[in-house]
Amino acid sequence: MAIQCDLAVLGGGIAGYTAAIRAAQAGKKVVIIEKEKLGGTCLHKGCIPSKALLRSAEVYSTLLKAGTFGIKVADGAVSLDFDGVQQRKEQTVEQLYKGLQHLMRKNGITIVSGAGRVIGPSIFSPRSGSVAVELPDGEMETVVPSNLIIATGSRPRTLPDLPADGTTIMTSDDALRMERLPASILIVGGGVIGVEWASMLIDFGVQVTLAEAASRLLPGEDAEASAELTKQLRRRGVRILTGIQLKLDTYSFNEGQASIEADTADGKVILNAEKLLVSIGRQANVEGIGLENTDVRVEKGVIKVNGFFQTTEPHIYAIGDVNGGLQLAHAAAHEGLVAVDHLLGGRQQAPDHSRIPRAIYSRPEIASIGLTEDEARKRGHEVKVGKIPFQAIGKALVLGETEGFAKVIADSKTNDIIGVHMIGPHATDLLSEASLAMLLDAAPWEAGQVIHPHPTLSEALGEAMLAVDGKSIAF
Repeated sequence: MAIQCDLAVLGGGIAGYTAAIRAAQAGKKVVIIEKEKLGGTCLHKGCIPSKALLRSAEVYSTLLKAGTFGIKVADGAVSLDFDGVQQRKEQTVEQLYKGLQHLMRKNGITIVSGAGRVIGPSIFSPRSGSVAVELPDGEMETVVPSNLIIATGSRPRTLPDLPADGTTIMTSDDALRMERLPASILIVGGGVIGVEWASMLIDFGVQVTLAEAASRLLPGEDAEASAELTKQLRRRGVRILTGIQLKLDTYSFNEGQASIEADTADGKVILNAEKLLVSIGRQANVEGIGLENTDVRVEKGVIKVNGFFQTTEPHIYAIGDVNGGLQLAHAAAHEGLVAVDHLLGGRQQAPDHSRIPRAIYSRPEIASIGLTEDEARKRGHEVKVGKIPFQAIGKALVLGETEGFAKVIADSKTNDIIGVHMIGPHATDLLSEASLAMLLDAAPWEAGQVIHPHPTLSEALGEAMLAVDGKSIAF
């Protein structure tokens, strides 16, 4: 017998399970089909495990400079137990995994474990959208929903001429499973994943080279934030090469060392490292899920959707990385809520994707929302900018983390906030206030009226809002 339901979700990552919970809250019968573990990439291979490692690296780095806080650590008393680091990471993931399983039971959501493929019209349904599931024991199950949400996520993109072997040439998935730290590593790609791993590994004591083909790190972020992060990473010992082109056909591995040639503006260089980490983005999981049995359109490797994440088959939606939008966990979760609200008939206005915050968990952290200053000018905005360095903020001095700044970009004609960019301590935790201000269409002077407790890091954003009109008190 086929499983009949109101909504089937193909993929149990953060996009899929968020959508499932929202539909279940509305009284719908919901089935999630997941071939690996509930929680997907974010919980098991991305956000959570990588941030757990970053936290351990931060603590280790802090202990090594404890003397700057007046705390004496005897020689040799601080050491790194990487097995313990990995155990803590796994414990964190497992605790969240158990909590997620509880949420599924609490909301009455059925989990079908297996590889799902969308099928066309059949004896079960006159239209495509049912899902045939191959169970772990080889048996088949069919799920027949009124609506289908595809949330199959993405996987690390690889270089065709430099395929990952999981040990010497790694993706971020492989790196999370390292049993020991290498003496040196070459990170290919200076985007979000690359800079987070560079920041983490340099704190763990690994010799890091970071190579980026573009003219600067984080080419999608504000140029000033990129420059500040580059300065701080170099100060900590990361070798950063930008505008670099690797000659993949020169790769070799001998006596425990990988070697590859590269062209730079200053000529040819030879890069050597014990391991290579390829972090050149992610690609959508659109293969092998039966899309050829539907009229769902795939363009440039991603599923085409409208503003409500509806595909070219109205009863089928696609959310998260698989639709080619912002590859961020919170963006994927929000898309799940929007899609379910729409298919239930409750949402009539498409969300504004420019108001999705972005977070990078390097040290220092980077957090942003809206347009960069360069983007704003290219779009014809007459901008006014407020900028406050963290060194002007008392709490940053107390923490011993004064690098970076908070920056607010506004349109000088409309006085709308069109971009906020921060680099500094706990920047990712501070950004939500800017996100709320943009949601409520607050002007900088209005956001600047918020009373921030003192001393806190949040004062940086409040002062930056006031600085847009030259009224900052702190700087």
